Amino acid sequence: MAYILETNELTKTYGKKHALDSVSIHVNEGDIYGLVGRNGAGKTTLMKIAGGLANASSGEVSIFGRKGSEIGDMADQRGLLIEDPGYYPDKSGFANIYIKCLACGIKDKNEPKRLLEMVGLGNVGRLRVKKYSFGMKQRLGIALAFVGNPRLMILDEPINGFDPEGISAMRELILKKHTEGTTFIISSHILDELSKIATTYGIINNGRLIEESSAEALKEKCKSKIELIADNPSGAAIVLEQLGITKYRIFDGGRTEIYEQLDRTGDITNALAAKGIATLEIVKKYESLENYYLKLVGDTKEEE
Repeated sequence: MAYILETNELTKTYGKKHALDSVSIHVNEGDIYGLVGRNGAGKTTLMKIAGGLANASSGEVSIFGRKGSEIGDMADQRGLLIEDPGYYPDKSGFANIYIKCLACGIKDKNEPKRLLEMVGLGNVGRLRVKKYSFGMKQRLGIALAFVGNPRLMILDEPINGFDPEGISAMRELILKKHTEGTTFIISSHILDELSKIATTYGIINNGRLIEESSAEALKEKCKSKIELIADNPSGAAIVLEQLGITKYRIFDGGRTEIYEQLDRTGDITNALAAKGIATLEIVKKYESLENYYLKLVGDTKEEE
């Protein structure tokens, strides 16, 4: 399968430290690829290499089917927001975008205005950027990344500094551009928000890719469940089978997790009571992406 972005055993070292350690990710055209990991896990380093802002120590990157020096020819097909957006603080938001448009060969004088309005800065386009708030600067950075309508957008923490209304507006923008054919790689520490848009996930910890899966596959792992604690777990299992419930698992200590017919907690309790089995605890739970991630990476401390 041809990927719009693929890395093969990508490694980046600083002295003896591995910022990336043999990372292989696969981004299909049309993906919204959610890159998940702690601060210092290697997300930004990976995005910098993919965006042409840093070189790998070993391994390779393929973008649009091109590798090595050929990747530079596709620079105008990548939109980047990684750390500092790279604006001119003494110039207006409009001027910043206009300058980039000229650099990209875009002569339409209405394009800066359109991009400013797209990110919610239409009414402050003539204001000098040094007077912008942090969130406004983030919006400008996103507008700059969209200059030229690139096929691949690489966004590192794009909703940093946004209020809830701004987060919602940016989510809608990303989804709109996605339906128009733009592929996204997005890192975010707000995992609940990322889960609303991502189609694929790559989870990085201590420089290594520890899981890559589709949103559908991850949703299965984070699915809702009933947690049951009964005074007779083996007897409870028989009762569940009699109720037609077969998707369950009994853990050490007697806790039973049930993965189907989640609206039948009352039926389960009544059926257990009818067999003389006491229900000590029964609760319906949903495991969020954040909880799944924390279980996956354990209690490993962030490295400085």
